[in-house]
Amino acid sequence: MITAADIGQRVTDAAGRVGILRDVIKDFEDPAESPGERRKQTVAFIWPERGGREWMAPPASVKRTG
Repeated sequence: MITAADIGQRVTDAAGRVGILRDVIKDFEDPAESPGERRKQTVAFIWPERGGREWMAPPASVKRTG
């Protein structure tokens, strides 16, 4: 599992996508969910190495590759 200490490092998620860890937020609430449905969760934010759209993943499913 990765932590905030790994920010800026190359990582791989469970789907095999490779990117750079941008942040790990312990109490993230997805703004796309209705206020009554939101729950706090720990989320890793990963940015594709060659640019593109950032994605989220559970930190337990992300490992450092570099």
